[in-house]
Amino acid sequence: MVATMGVTNGAGVPVDPLDRPLVGAGLKMYLSYAETVRYLWSLAAIADEFDGVRLFVLPSFPALAQARLALGASRVLYGAQDGHWEERGPYTGEVSPAMLSELGCTFMEVGHAERRRQFSEDDAIVGRKAAAAARNGLIPLVCVGEEQAGSDAVALVGAQARAALTAVADDAAVVFAYEPVWAIGAASVADPEHVAEVVDALRGVGSERSGSVRILYGGSVSAGAVERLLGAGIDGLFVGRSALRVDDLRRIVAELVALL
Repeated sequence: MVATMGVTNGAGVPVDPLDRPLVGAGLKMYLSYAETVRYLWSLAAIADEFDGVRLFVLPSFPALAQARLALGASRVLYGAQDGHWEERGPYTGEVSPAMLSELGCTFMEVGHAERRRQFSEDDAIVGRKAAAAARNGLIPLVCVGEEQAGSDAVALVGAQARAALTAVADDAAVVFAYEPVWAIGAASVADPEHVAEVVDALRGVGSERSGSVRILYGGSVSAGAVERLLGAGIDGLFVGRSALRVDDLRRIVAELVALL
């Protein structure tokens, strides 16, 4: 079983968050606080439908306490969209991974393309954050991906992955979200053959670790594209704007479960 703090099912029994296909919903900053709370409770109401996968949601920081209330006794896991590389200190405006663990989070997302681009977070910062997440019993969700179509994705993504894994303890579980930046918000997902090539490279990078490595695909994921993506050898999906309505996320999960 993956060693994480406080991950249990509705009956209080410890569970392995990586024992089945993963589907993550990254809400970014699209929903208000009230909308997020309604979203979380809506997920909790239909949580039993997600038994075939490990569904997790990443709301904004202020809603994490509500996530604990809504989802703490359900099958749906939750986590944070970011976190600092230190547990405590003079870091105004930042959020401690220790506090995220205390709030019952399972995942901590790091290295999203928007953070890299808008906040100048490089591989070294991403690695420090991933290490801090693992150190505090969280599973780092490390986002990797090339900026431009046609670039050497295998080399670029491989370098991002190695930097993160070098920083994280060898026995810690890590989830990679492969998101080709050029495919985020595009009309369709990246070509499955391209995704498969990058996924194979990521598996190679993680093959010598003792800790679990899982690989998700993100980038314009929507209902109707799941079957094509599964052929690329991924372990699940990381959904953005198509997850902002619970019914749309529900359809994506149902499509995935039907194919398993």
